Amino acid sequence: MQNRKIFITGADGFIGSHVTEAAVKAGAQVTALAAYNSFGTNGWLDDLEDDIRREVKIVRGDIRDSGFILREAQGQDIILHLAALIAIPYSYAAPQSYVDVNIQGTLNILEAARHWGIARVVHTSTSEVYGTAQFSPITEDHPLQGQSPYSASKIGADMMAESFARSFDLPVAILRPFNTYGPRQSERAVIPTIIRQALDPDCAEIRIGDLTPKRDFTFVTDTAGAFLALAGAEGIDFGRPYNAGTGHTVNIGDVLDEIRKQCGGDKPVVTDSRRQRPSKSEVRLLQADHSRLTTATGWRPETSLAKGLEQTIAWWQKQITQGKLRRDTDYAT
Repeated sequence: MQNRKIFITGADGFIGSHVTEAAVKAGAQVTALAAYNSFGTNGWLDDLEDDIRREVKIVRGDIRDSGFILREAQGQDIILHLAALIAIPYSYAAPQSYVDVNIQGTLNILEAARHWGIARVVHTSTSEVYGTAQFSPITEDHPLQGQSPYSASKIGADMMAESFARSFDLPVAILRPFNTYGPRQSERAVIPTIIRQALDPDCAEIRIGDLTPKRDFTFVTDTAGAFLALAGAEGIDFGRPYNAGTGHTVNIGDVLDEIRKQCGGDKPVVTDSRRQRPSKSEVRLLQADHSRLTTATGWRPETSLAKGLEQTIAWWQKQITQGKLRRDTDYAT
């Protein structure tokens, strides 16, 4: 990555901000796209340490604007495409917006990369495209199942990436992260919502949805490392997906127990129907087979769930101590 010019979309988000941080530390010249807003903020990029942030060129715009994307992609060596709508519950309410951002936005990236002859694009997929596992651990050959409008939009985006590799020889690789967690993650994800409620003095109980689904939780710095590994490795099969996960699963109930143990306290746990997916849409099991990515790049996850939760809890404790606690207004009880 040394001195490579990298354009990172979705850099203002949870994973994107960590990928940006990792790319700067690796010596890359980073242009980071933050979604435009009227407040003049740059999402989680504003949370980076000063010595990292001053090395980043931040641009504000919209992934759906093809002209904007075409201009910003000029002169770049690599594009790491993370910009997407990702909140699964909201995809039931506004599925058209997921098509516009996740599919059309990806098409804009692919067209710009093709126009300028970008050396490599890493497109972000998701383990949600697999749906509930038909076999486990899940390899990249597992059937794709659109069990939510979100996952369907990501399947569409993945197919666009595959088609550009096949049709135009575009050097685009598809990274398929499993459930990523860590500092800066939205409370709409299960781990941060449990942690916030466990630590928040205004919460008398921990409200949670279904405790039985099993997930392959990957710490965010490991996921960021997977992006850089796929961006720099030789011999990549373009147009094919690569799983990034630990290969280990844990059910949500066991994650809850570990968080309560590390946070201390004995707050009661209450089932909240608002936090449950529709029954036909819930993904029961996700477990990654990451052997293709490991063979191609040498990447391996390094952070255990216990250590990752420890770092995530410490980050939340800091937010509370500094008065930066951000409660999701839908789930603030």
